[in-house]
Parts: sequence; C-alpha cells; structure tokens
Amino acid sequence: MPELPDVLLYIHALRPRVVGSRLMRVRLVSPFLLRSTDPPLSAFDGRTTVDLHRLGKRVAFEFEDELFLVFHLMIAGRFRWRPAGAAVPGKVGLAAFDFEAGTLLMTEAGTQKRASLHAVRGRENLSQHERGGLEVLESDLPAFTAALQGENHTLKRALTDPHLFSGIGNAYSDEILHAARMSPFKQTGALSDEEIRLLYDATRRTLTEWIEQLRRETGDGFPEKVTAFREGMAVHGRYGKPCPVCGSPVQRVVYAANEANYCAPCQTGGRLLADRSLSRLLREDWPRTLEELERRRRREA
Repeated sequence: MPELPDVLLYIHALRPRVVGSRLMRVRLVSPFLLRSTDPPLSAFDGRTTVDLHRLGKRVAFEFEDELFLVFHLMIAGRFRWRPAGAAVPGKVGLAAFDFEAGTLLMTEAGTQKRASLHAVRGRENLSQHERGGLEVLESDLPAFTAALQGENHTLKRALTDPHLFSGIGNAYSDEILHAARMSPFKQTGALSDEEIRLLYDATRRTLTEWIEQLRRETGDGFPEKVTAFREGMAVHGRYGKPCPVCGSPVQRVVYAANEANYCAPCQTGGRLLADRSLSRLLREDWPRTLEELERRRRREA
C-alpha cells in the first residue's frame, strides 16, 4: 500500500500536471470503485483543479466550488499518467480522468478490488475522510509522545494505526523501528523518555530521507514503480538477506494479515520473535536466538 513518502511522490508529480488544468471528463470502468453518489461524477466535468491534498494514505483532488475527488489506492491501486485520451487498460483498469494536458489512469492489480473513489461536496464533508493521525513531520516531540502513549500498544501497531499516526504503514514502520534499533513488539508504555526521543528522531529522519530519495529518483517524470519493496530498504521485504548494519539475516514475524521484518542483533538483543501460530505449534522447541536457529538448520540439512 502506498504510504506517506509514496503518496507525497504522487502529489509532487501530479501537481504540475493537473493543478490549474480542467478535468474534461471521467471514464468510470469499474462501478465498484465509486463509493458515493453526491455529487455525481458529471459535476466535475469542465471544472479546474485548484489543489491536491494528502489525507493520510489518501489523495484528494480539489476542484472549483469546493468539490473533491478522494482516492484511496489501498494495496494494489496505482496512478498512471498517459497522453490525453489514453485507453483504460483491460483487467487492471478502473477509471480514466481526462485533463487538458493528459489522462490520469487508475489501475488495480489482482482480483480483489479494494481501491476506492469518493466524490465529496464541501470541506466539512472532506474532513470525514481524515483518520485523525498525527502528522509526524509537522509535529514536535511532546505531540508525538502524547500520540504514542495515549494507549499501550506494540510499537508496530502504534506506528501503523492511522488514528495515531498519519500515513505510516507496514513498510516504513519496519524501516523506522530498525533505524531506532527497537523491537516491533516492544510496548509503548514501557518506553523511557530517551527511547521516545530516539523513536521520534528515527521516524522523522526515515520518512524525510525516503521522501527526498524517491523525488530524486523520479525527477520530472511520473512514478511508474510505486511499491512497498524498494531497493535500499534495511529490513522490509528483505527476509533472510543481510542487515546493512550488522550483516545478520533479517527475520520476519507473520501475524494476522500482516508481518514485521526486523534484525535480531540490532533490535531485540539477538532474541528471535516468535509468531503466535508457530509458537503454539513448536512450543518449547521454538529457537530463541540466531545461534539456536542456525544449529537447528544444520541438523535438518
């Protein structure tokens, strides 16, 4: 799912292409994409784009007379910028938005269509699409501390909760926790003041560095390969590969429909984190350290 750096990259690329440009028409291919009926999509025909906004992981296009189109790409939704009048691709195509300067295509890979589009009238109704999470790059340490410790959660859950922090998901939470050298399952209520400061600094630094890197890589082009797995990430999507800091193999914990990637020496004092299903299955047989894991692998080889 595109997260804060990726959504900002889309907005950075879209702004010079659509702001000040008229939306000539909308070609809706998948009726399941549109989740609202007031105003109708026809109300946007011929209106000029005034601005673009990020609402957590959503992108909002603002048009004249306080009309908004709010996109949530979910896991597999993506934007594609093409010449004016471009055809909507089969299978993955959801809709086309024909601007004066070109066509914005919205696509979604896979069979589960979860991406959404809301047509919204008025700023008051637009606020309903805000999840309320803290904008870390715009906030100070006391505000970060209050959001983090309002309730006691694991760090992984807290960072990815859109009601607590805006725009951070599975990928960048892994990178933030590795940069902070903290376990994804450490409880927020157990953090010292110094640990909170380290996590605050790591969050801002990680997000800022990736925002800048993605913009450098894209330049004046349009991002075509927005993905949760990027070259240069320390742990996310790098299970079994060497940690760039200590060289130990990156570990992975799978839980519910999510996963956490981490380096045991850097983040957990060398201790392996057990996911619930394997822990119940193996019980006392679960390897507690990398050394135990390696010995087991040698025995089974």
